[in-house]
Amino acid sequence: MMNGKISADSGAGLSRRTLIVGAAAIFGGGWMITGLTGCAPAGALAAAPGSTQLSFWHLLTGGDGIKMSALVDGANADSSSFFAKQTILTWGTPYYTKLAMASAGGRAPDVAIMHASRLPGYAPGGLLDEWDLERLAQHGVTEANFPAAIWNSGFSGGKLYAIALDAHPFILMYNTDIAREAGVLGANGQLELMTTPAQFIEVARKMQAVTGRRGLSYGYLGDGAQMWRLFYTFYRQLGATMTLEPGKPARVNEDAGTTALEFMQELLDGTIATAAGDYATALAEFVNGESGLFLTGVWELPTMQTAGLSFDAMPIPNLFGAPATYADSHTFVLPRQANLDPVAREDVYAFVADILKSSLAWAEAGHIPAYLPVVDSVAYQELVPQAHYANAVDHLNYDPQAWFSGSGSDFQTFFAESLQSVLLDKTDARAGFQAFVRRLNVLLSKPNPVG
Repeated sequence: MMNGKISADSGAGLSRRTLIVGAAAIFGGGWMITGLTGCAPAGALAAAPGSTQLSFWHLLTGGDGIKMSALVDGANADSSSFFAKQTILTWGTPYYTKLAMASAGGRAPDVAIMHASRLPGYAPGGLLDEWDLERLAQHGVTEANFPAAIWNSGFSGGKLYAIALDAHPFILMYNTDIAREAGVLGANGQLELMTTPAQFIEVARKMQAVTGRRGLSYGYLGDGAQMWRLFYTFYRQLGATMTLEPGKPARVNEDAGTTALEFMQELLDGTIATAAGDYATALAEFVNGESGLFLTGVWELPTMQTAGLSFDAMPIPNLFGAPATYADSHTFVLPRQANLDPVAREDVYAFVADILKSSLAWAEAGHIPAYLPVVDSVAYQELVPQAHYANAVDHLNYDPQAWFSGSGSDFQTFFAESLQSVLLDKTDARAGFQAFVRRLNVLLSKPNPVG
């Protein structure tokens, strides 16, 4: 490591960044934001005389917030040119609404975090500035440093508007003690290969025979995001696409949608997985050893580590023929400002590059760093289970692009409204999917409100 960044020549010295990141890990509680909105604490760091003050907005709280605070303080420690101050806002619609209003009103922050899936609702409406590829390259950030799918997710209209910090896919966690007793671990100590729905169910039933409760934990009640993540994973594994073009009916594969929903119904039989459970129930069930498998996001890795669980993780198995998994990315964007400060804008490039190069610490929160030199490092390959699901980046699937889609959007709420009864009451899957498509068509008939 050199100044906390990945390098080919890893020295033994401790930099100020190393001490900051370490302190954040040890004294995490002191870095936590207690409210839903507000400014992140600046720790013991102070701005250097004459440095540019950068405003940085994001929606990262909990363990993610702690890690981001450490990364920001590390970047501040590395620079005498700028000092970034965080403002943390409520996750989801409140955050994106305030960001849009700030950009439209010319009072936007210098840099902000945005989910890649929300880009189609913002870039076309003129709420973001594009990144300069040459200036990025001067800071060691180029297309070659990113997996193609992650890099391309930052483009709109042929211009780069978002630079990804990570990918956070939907994955499969499993209790290794239960899996071992169930006889479903391979020779490498990892879960055996599953390539069909029947094999997945067989493994889950073997797990259930050990726990006496459930084989699989999957919470979905009142949670459109959870429903969508699993549905879209299976839908894409079936080779299906979903195209949402404004002013035109949604182009979907109804057969694939029906098949994906029917398999989800099969899993929710009360034995493989509880028929009616929310996310908190599923999480508690898995942590307490009452199930052997858990469908969740990479962000729950710190939860399992804190619980002291014997577990591992892997990409969701390819059960339908086409390897695919739902994912999103936290990205850095440049909100449009009425009076752009060119000095601050230049410092933003240095700030973002610093965090990307130091994102091994971000990987500790479970996310897959987007910056390839970090993922290719020996230090990352030694992270388990992170290294066991890192290949999910080869098969990422972001939301179908539309102004109304993306993480924390009404799109996922509408999905839940149309399809929760399909999962809960086992109503007709095809009819439920058709109802969702009708809802999409209504949205597609409306213009982007921030356009």
